[in-house]
Amino acid sequence: MKSSFLLSVVIPSYNELTNLRKGTLDKVEHYLERKKYNYEVIVVDDRSDDGSLEFVREFVRENPKFRIIENNHTGKAGAVTAGVLAAKGDYILFTDMDQATPIEEVEKLLEAAQNGNDIVIGSRSTKRKGSPLIRQFISRSTIILRKLVVGMHDISDTQCGFKLFSQKAAHDIFERVREIHHGFKSIHGSSVTAGFDIELLYVGKKLGYRIKEVPVDWLYVETRRVSPMKDSVEGLMDLLRIKRNIMSGIYD
Repeated sequence: MKSSFLLSVVIPSYNELTNLRKGTLDKVEHYLERKKYNYEVIVVDDRSDDGSLEFVREFVRENPKFRIIENNHTGKAGAVTAGVLAAKGDYILFTDMDQATPIEEVEKLLEAAQNGNDIVIGSRSTKRKGSPLIRQFISRSTIILRKLVVGMHDISDTQCGFKLFSQKAAHDIFERVREIHHGFKSIHGSSVTAGFDIELLYVGKKLGYRIKEVPVDWLYVETRRVSPMKDSVEGLMDLLRIKRNIMSGIYD
């Protein structure tokens, strides 16, 4: 049965009050309201404790095309998965609350998806506009390591938080990843796992879905939750875990 929505937008939220006060949801709403297609926006609150939850609740009351999922605190991977599996659109986009890649870029991804691609991912310039040199170095190092350890040489940027899936591809892939992780366990503090995006794309390829990479505008947004050293170590551990899963046939 065809969905009543062309597009579902999933936005994970954990202690995002600063970005919310900047009007990020207003920008998303204002842009999508100008489009001719039906849409829904799902904000998945990952048990915020800074006032974000109350802010989003109020926003949703005033904007009927937005809804909120109040998730257990499972990190970004769990929050995105909960939102995607609840989405009803023909196409499902997940994007970040900081809107480093602005919602307007979704048109590039939709065009590619409607031309026969099952998964369309935003790709940032290697210059990473506005990003500190240390972040650029880490990003380039991660790309090299990922290609050496996991492969997927045909994809340059697996980590951009702006990805679009057909409904079937989204539900197949996210259900499979959730199954591999036996659900997502509750955590303490913030968690932005680098391996999650890589795993999604690896599973998508294994399932035979067609992936297209599309250049998008992107601007670095500073966040207190980014720790270059900690993120680098966790990213390496994620790559090794994915490699171990590949070797043991978990993704087959």
